[in-house]
Amino acid sequence: MKTLYVSDLDGTLLRGSERTSGFTNNTINELVGQGLIFSYATARSFVTAHKAAGFTARFPVIVYNGAMMIDNADGSIIGKNFFGSDVYALLDDLFAAGVYPLVYAFKDGRERYSFIPERCSADETAFIKTRNDARTMPVGTVEELTAGEIFYISCIGFEDRLPAFYEKYRGRFRCLLQRDIYTNALWLEIMPKGVTKAAAVVQLKEMLGCDRVVAFGDAINDLDMFKQADECYAVANAAPELKKAATGVIGSNEEDGVAKWLKDNARIG
Repeated sequence: MKTLYVSDLDGTLLRGSERTSGFTNNTINELVGQGLIFSYATARSFVTAHKAAGFTARFPVIVYNGAMMIDNADGSIIGKNFFGSDVYALLDDLFAAGVYPLVYAFKDGRERYSFIPERCSADETAFIKTRNDARTMPVGTVEELTAGEIFYISCIGFEDRLPAFYEKYRGRFRCLLQRDIYTNALWLEIMPKGVTKAAAVVQLKEMLGCDRVVAFGDAINDLDMFKQADECYAVANAAPELKKAATGVIGSNEEDGVAKWLKDNARIG
C-alpha cells in the first residue's frame, strides 16, 4: 500500500525564521532517497518555497495553493490549473475600485509576477521588496499587467475594500481572505474555481498511484486538505479548529514536529 505524505509549509515545516531546519532538511532528503513519497503544499511560488525549504531530493511540490505542481529537483512543471477568460472582468472590477493586485502569469514561456509600482498598496510594496527575484516584472499599464496566461492574483492591504471583493467573488473563483502570519497584512488571494491544495493533493495521489494520504498542517486553510487525508496531524502551534479535526497533534514547527514524526512513523515505498 503506497502512502503520500504531504505537509503545509509556513507554520508547519518552516520555523518562524521562514526556513526549514537542518534536521528537517536532512531527514526528509534521506527519507525520500529511501523511497518515501513526499510533497509539500503551499501558497508560495516555487521560487520562494524552494529558497525557504532546503530540500534537494526529487519529489513533486504543490505551489500557489494548487495552481501548479512542480518537480522540486529541477523546477519543471508537472501540472497546471490556470484561469480562463473570466479573469478579465474580475480584474476590471478590482481596477475600478482602485485595487491593483500582483498578477501571476506565464509570459513568453516564463513565470512572472507583474505590478504597477505607483498603484501598489504600502503592503504590496513591502512584500515586493522581500520577494524581488527573476519573476519580478514592474509594468506601466493595465494592458501589460493583464498580459499572458494568468494563474494567480494577490491583493495585499486595501483593508477597506478586500472583504467586499471576497464576498462578491468567493462563489465564482477560489478566494482566500486572511492575514499573513509574519506581517499581519490582509491578503485576498484569487485562483481559478476548484483550485485548492486539497484538490491538488488528490491529483497528485492519483498521478503517483498512491492508496493513502497522510497530511500535516497548522492553519484553518489546511482543513480541506485534512478532509482528503486518511490520517492528518496538526503541529502543536496549529489553530484550535485544526487540532480538533486532526488524527493527532505532533511537535511544533519550531521542534521539527513533521520531520520527527516521519522519521519515527512513515512507511517507506
